[in-house]
Amino acid sequence: MGEKNKKFCKESLVIKTSRVFPIDTNNHNTLYGGKLMFYIDDVASISAARHSRADTVTASTDSVDFLMPIRTQDSVCLTSYVTSVGKSSMEVFVKVVAEDLKTGERRLAATSFLTFVALDQNGKPMEVPEVVPQSEEEIMLHSTAHQRIALRKERRNQSKAFASKLTVKRLHDQMKLD
Repeated sequence: MGEKNKKFCKESLVIKTSRVFPIDTNNHNTLYGGKLMFYIDDVASISAARHSRADTVTASTDSVDFLMPIRTQDSVCLTSYVTSVGKSSMEVFVKVVAEDLKTGERRLAATSFLTFVALDQNGKPMEVPEVVPQSEEEIMLHSTAHQRIALRKERRNQSKAFASKLTVKRLHDQMKLD
């Protein structure tokens, strides 16, 4: 690839900060995990689109590691950027920081890795630019991507094997009624 086909991680940077409202919380007065997962997929998809300048689809969410609860007195700040690429795929890292709005205390609340695929105008996977890390965090994430990629492939193979044993028939169609 030529020099023009490279982009810095920071070119795909997305930062989203939201207030945590009572309607977004569970019975423990902490942010619903599903709401946070929605935010994570949202910012990660923008990072992938900024990097590829194409339509993208979520191929996988490796994990969402909930580290600390996010409370109603907090804001939630998500930072995402592309950390590694394949031919048409992009690994996006999302860091979630909760901030107590009264004290200013900030804490790492969650992390996540997602994979997106860039699609051309015909909906087929298309080549994406290489990614160039610069900061210490970007370099660390980029240099450890090969380990996550190997785990991702193994997990995908296990998922396919598991899925091949499942049925899509309705439960009542499987039951023998007398």
